[in-house]
Amino acid sequence: MIDILEWLSATTPAVTLRRSATLYMFVNTGHILAIGLLVGAILPLDLRLAGCFRKVPVEIVAPFLSRSAGVGLAAAILTGFCLFSVRAVEYAANPAFLAKLGLIGLGLLNLLVVHLGQGWKTVISTGLIQPGLRFSAALSAAVWIAAVLAGRWIGFL
Repeated sequence: MIDILEWLSATTPAVTLRRSATLYMFVNTGHILAIGLLVGAILPLDLRLAGCFRKVPVEIVAPFLSRSAGVGLAAAILTGFCLFSVRAVEYAANPAFLAKLGLIGLGLLNLLVVHLGQGWKTVISTGLIQPGLRFSAALSAAVWIAAVLAGRWIGFL
């Protein structure tokens, strides 16, 4: 595994990011903006699905917020992978980084359960929120906030 991580850190994009503080700064900024888009879209959606903001029609805001969160997630994964590649061996040994990966995995698993289940289709078509979906929304909010905290923790270990 260490051989793969060392290879990743030696790739041209990783070396270029290490050598250019400006490029690294832009990728890092992109990562922060992507996380902002992800969390900024998923929290209002999760809160609405969990039962807050009942006057907001969920069937109207859910598709937009879900897609926005998806774009943020994709951009965060892409930029995060670029940042990881700069110091792959070190990050792979960092407990906070491993916690962040686990939380992202849990968030993605929850996302699959929600989007593949009937609850999401019911919300989109009728606006009715089933109890299981309320639980998944609360779990989602907690997991994504925890992932952001774990990400901030990386620099302190």
